[in-house]
Amino acid sequence: MSKLREQNIFNTTAAAIKFALFWVMVVIQIPILILLPRRWAVRYMPVFMWFLLKLGGIKIVVHGKLSNARPLMIASNHISVFEIATFPSAFGGSFIAKKEMENWPLVGWVAKKFGVIFVDRRPSHARDALAVVHKTVQNVKYPMILFPEGTTTNGAYVKPFKSTLFNFVENSDVTVQPVVMHYRYRDGSVIDEQTLADHFAYFDNAKMDMGPRCSRERSAFGQVFHIMMLGGFMVEITLLPPPPLAGMDRKQIAETLHKIVSEKYMELKDKNNNK
Repeated sequence: MSKLREQNIFNTTAAAIKFALFWVMVVIQIPILILLPRRWAVRYMPVFMWFLLKLGGIKIVVHGKLSNARPLMIASNHISVFEIATFPSAFGGSFIAKKEMENWPLVGWVAKKFGVIFVDRRPSHARDALAVVHKTVQNVKYPMILFPEGTTTNGAYVKPFKSTLFNFVENSDVTVQPVVMHYRYRDGSVIDEQTLADHFAYFDNAKMDMGPRCSRERSAFGQVFHIMMLGGFMVEITLLPPPPLAGMDRKQIAETLHKIVSEKYMELKDKNNNK
């Protein structure tokens, strides 16, 4: 039996109201962000994201413990735009993101205030990107969050991790903690792969190597509206122990972390934790 909320005029209207309220709360908070120094804005990010989580009906469940080591980077799989809200709410900290995001209207400015590091992944800019990331990670007390797949997925598997994103980990004292994240219905039961791809994931069909394709692709904000209409879901996050990476080059680091995250993800995603 499907656990999707029926899409009708009442749910659509409720989602429209929630979506409007979300933007009202964003606008109200803009003056706060303007006045806050960046180091305080990073701490404020979970408050900012709280409204999106509540209006979207997103429930977060965390297993395991965040490492006390610093500098610390969290490396996780990536399914949709909602990780941008769930991870800061669960752990604090900020993100390492693709350079293109810096130029997105409003989103780019807000991300800068929240301490996001924008990385230009073109080989010709790799050295400059490495220097910026290394300097930032070494000087902050909060964890930096990275999605090394480089894109979102359909939730059927974990794409290989991009080794260039681990340049600054090679021969450094940065601790990397692998994290496995998967989606469930709010009651903890499993979402089947096709339903996950069609309704809960946010991805580009052309970038998928395996698993189901969604029947309709949506924009990031279109996906937010759609989740509000469906009534939300659960994000289950599992923190794993940081593996020893000393002596590894960036390719070995990427492969090691991908193996850990991918194997655990495949183990957990179809396991019904419903009590």
